[in-house]
Amino acid sequence: MFDGLKEKLGKFKSDVEAEADAEDAAEPEAADDAGAAADAESDPDAEPGSDAESESEPDADGEGPGLAKKAALAATGRTVITEEELEAPLESLELELLQGDVEMGVAREITDRIREQLVGDTRKQVESGEQVIERAIGDALRDVISVGQFDFEERLRSAEKPVVIVFTGVNGVGKTTSIAKLSRWLESRGLSSVMANGDTYRAGANEQIEEHAEALDTRIITHEQGGDPAAVIYDAVEYADANGVDVVLGDTAGRLHTSNDLMAQLEKIDRVVDPDMTLFVDEAVAGQDATNRAEEFDDAAEIDGTVLTKADADSQGGAAISIAHVTGKPILFLGTGQSYEDIERFDPDEIVDRLLREE
Repeated sequence: MFDGLKEKLGKFKSDVEAEADAEDAAEPEAADDAGAAADAESDPDAEPGSDAESESEPDADGEGPGLAKKAALAATGRTVITEEELEAPLESLELELLQGDVEMGVAREITDRIREQLVGDTRKQVESGEQVIERAIGDALRDVISVGQFDFEERLRSAEKPVVIVFTGVNGVGKTTSIAKLSRWLESRGLSSVMANGDTYRAGANEQIEEHAEALDTRIITHEQGGDPAAVIYDAVEYADANGVDVVLGDTAGRLHTSNDLMAQLEKIDRVVDPDMTLFVDEAVAGQDATNRAEEFDDAAEIDGTVLTKADADSQGGAAISIAHVTGKPILFLGTGQSYEDIERFDPDEIVDRLLREE
């Protein structure tokens, strides 16, 4: 998972280290300056304005620390990272992120955050440059993908029952299967659920969700094809309320945000049922398209979070990196395979660890 993005981040770490090494090699006089700087520091009679002090000023162009300052830092076991060392690797990283389906604004946000953390960063020499860079990358990624995160299970447990969750998105991205997986996920945590087939216009929709319900031994509420989706989900809420069921999982027809009739259905569901959460479902492998659709759906019918299917087949990771930041709403679950157990909570710390972990 995310092999392509992991490779790009690894290349960036190597590029920064190479730039730093090249700049160090271009400053052979630094060692002599270190001695002068150390002598000046130890000499209480050193005159203000002496050569040692002037050398500690910034370079003539005002960019970055002077040679003496860098040498003094090196002499005391510390080094500093300059903007010049970062510029070329950051430009390359931004381009690589864009090619990996990361949304443009998100790619820029990541590189800007890395720049802010690393420029002028002073570190102990016992810590490798790679460790410093890796920490900066991890912090930047975590900030971007953690937007809006909340404890999903705790919210369900603490909310008034039944909790009503409606699933939406374009057709064919795995909404119904995601509902079945989430039903199993809830069951494993001691929370009961009922499915509601609000996808009343697609031929075969009832059969599909009924097969999942039978396999999971879960109750399902359906109406005849062509019925009112809001009425189906409302009936499921009534059933859950009467039978002490914890969560209602409402399927809806696949739609585009420009499908006026289908968007009107969502609006009616909101009015009739007033769901506690609306989750957008799309494929991780859709990359930039998934990010664009998430933003469009959030604008048209406000979503509370995202479920990304086929994350196990996503080598780039662009959608997972981008969607939360673009919509301001969290990614809540990843679909990672074909079985009902193949769904996992989206954990920003775990994702960052996977991206930076050495194999």
